[in-house]
Amino acid sequence: MIANTEQYHQAQEELRQLEDRLHRLQKSHPLGSKGFTKAGIRKMIARLHEELGVYEGSQEVRHAES
Repeated sequence: MIANTEQYHQAQEELRQLEDRLHRLQKSHPLGSKGFTKAGIRKMIARLHEELGVYEGSQEVRHAES
């Protein structure tokens, strides 16, 4: 889980890299090819989106309380 701003920024960069990698795979290997690899990347992207959302939500709560 993301615990601080530095980890948040690292996760955003990792997300951008994964999205770029997925885009390159989709261009070089059309439907039906490299399906497991693309599915794994999509799963990692979804996990990062979830973690970023949790962190962003916790930050909004902290700012609202102060």
